[in-house]
Amino acid sequence: MKPLIFLLFCCTAGTLIAVTPPNFLSARTPQSDFCHVTRPNGIVPGSSQRNEGSFGNALLSVGPFGLWPDGTVVFKPGGAGFQTKEGALGMKFGWTRGIRGKINVTGHRIDAAAPPLRFETNQMNDANSTGFQASFLIFSTPGCWEVTAQIGDREESKITFVTRVEKIADGPSWRQ
Repeated sequence: MKPLIFLLFCCTAGTLIAVTPPNFLSARTPQSDFCHVTRPNGIVPGSSQRNEGSFGNALLSVGPFGLWPDGTVVFKPGGAGFQTKEGALGMKFGWTRGIRGKINVTGHRIDAAAPPLRFETNQMNDANSTGFQASFLIFSTPGCWEVTAQIGDREESKITFVTRVEKIADGPSWRQ
């Protein structure tokens, strides 16, 4: 939502002044105007049916649940995800592998300096696995992030997407 701007007319100077009330600004983390988030392409490996939220290629996709709505991962009180004791923000992401192999995921913030993204999974993520893989992506700070994933050393499986990470107020609960 854009902040409301009040217009004041100054009769003596003949100029127009725009003022934004100080308490009107949103509690959300500021969005980068240049964070061009990735839009889903509907591809899920091993499926001829499209999935509206999924993004990938014939070998690997983030999905079937796919990218977050409007390309923005939102962390808010009572919402999905978690916050580490260091303040990093973790959210569940699912992947689908169309070929056997371990998923490797890296990421970095593109709108400011920040420690790199962390990838965690409790499921089998080995060279013999295919199909669905649940994971957590842990973002060190809110901002605009580029995430790259691929299966093993298979360059043709590589996918890269951009997502915005927002934290509202205190964000979600700490991880137990």
